[in-house]
Amino acid sequence: MRKTRVLVVDDEPGMLEVCRDTLSDLDAVEVVTESDSRRAAAIVADGAWDLLITDIRMTGLSGVELLAVARRADPELAVLMLTAYPTVETAVESMKLGAADYITKPFLPDDLLATVRRLLESRRLNEENRLLRRHFERNYAFGEMVGRSTAMSAVFEAVRRVAETDVDVLILGETGTGKELVARTVHQRSARGEGHFVPVDCGAIPEDLLESEFFGHERGAFTGAAGRRLGLLEFASGGTLFLDEVDHLSLKLQAKLLRALQERRIRRVGGSEEFDVDVRVAAASSADLDALVHDGLFRPDLYYRINVARIELPPLRRHPDDVPLLAAHFIRRYASEMGREPVAVDDDAMEVLMAYPWPGNVRELQNVIKRVLALARPEVIRVEDLPEQLIAAAGDLPEHERKGYFALRDQYVNTFERDYLEQALRSHEGDVTAAAESARIPRGTFYRLLKKQGINPADYRD
Repeated sequence: MRKTRVLVVDDEPGMLEVCRDTLSDLDAVEVVTESDSRRAAAIVADGAWDLLITDIRMTGLSGVELLAVARRADPELAVLMLTAYPTVETAVESMKLGAADYITKPFLPDDLLATVRRLLESRRLNEENRLLRRHFERNYAFGEMVGRSTAMSAVFEAVRRVAETDVDVLILGETGTGKELVARTVHQRSARGEGHFVPVDCGAIPEDLLESEFFGHERGAFTGAAGRRLGLLEFASGGTLFLDEVDHLSLKLQAKLLRALQERRIRRVGGSEEFDVDVRVAAASSADLDALVHDGLFRPDLYYRINVARIELPPLRRHPDDVPLLAAHFIRRYASEMGREPVAVDDDAMEVLMAYPWPGNVRELQNVIKRVLALARPEVIRVEDLPEQLIAAAGDLPEHERKGYFALRDQYVNTFERDYLEQALRSHEGDVTAAAESARIPRGTFYRLLKKQGINPADYRD
């Protein structure tokens, strides 16, 4: 792992020695000391630092002036002030400029050590939180794996076996089948479960930012890089990096990612130092990666590198027997979120749900259930509560498969048609032309409907 870098500035050599000796107790921390405050200003402006410790009263630049320089160079840099002459005015000015804390000289080494540990931990957490806000505040496909079909039982067994290893894994399946959920389950059940699970949508990050997002960057690495930024691989160290739609990566970035995965070492954009990362990669794709490799659009060496363990997810249309179980799962979940009691699905509505081909797979079923509960608020979910496209698609079933709702629908349509025609004729005293005009259908069509229903217009004339 990369070392944490601390710069200590004081014009008293003895104080520099005390700070260096005290901070040597910290693991993976590089301590640099400087007695000349003007040289220190140049060092701060040109390098990447995690913490600046500076005396307030020094020849050359004062600690407050050096603090201002540091904040301009890296607004996120933590700064600890040392002073033998504490005053309210100095403390207020330091805090206004962004100092994290200050310690009064002389101090106990343990006090300095505790303060530095706290500030470094705070900086690490801030970096992680910024990264989380950028990438990980998102809704997942569903909250837990559900299914009892043979196809899903095979998936569960594959997840169990893969989770017992630490190899990279490739997850394949159509959009909405739950690839991220599988990756998360593998992570949680593995020895890395206490580490970070870092999902990233490779197709959602602009091409010119992908390298910086994956590997991080140093301040000044490119226009707009005002400070050092943690990369996804570094953040995921000790855990799992989930690369969703990995086929969206450019060939150039595929080559850099391959090298990082082979060596488990990375270098930030604009940096010169390489450091180790301990990360497991779970990659996912809804594309045919074999075809992309054949066409030269995906590197075969990267494909072989991530295709160590492989899990393939079936589309929902291939295991429709899981639809009732999934529907019940989502009803319980969203009813609880809405503060309601779970509701049942009647037989005819369930017939529609099981007959629909679900091109959006489990995610589409999830959204349908959520929509029905939010908009219809039924006590029992019936056919009329479902979206029209589901009913229409299910209505295309062969005649011998149509039962329940579909038979009733034809009966109700026939009844409505007859009632409507009779009412139109009654309102216009048997005048077919006027009745057809009021119904806004051609007269010939009106006559055909009358013949179909066995209705005689003369029966409605005076």
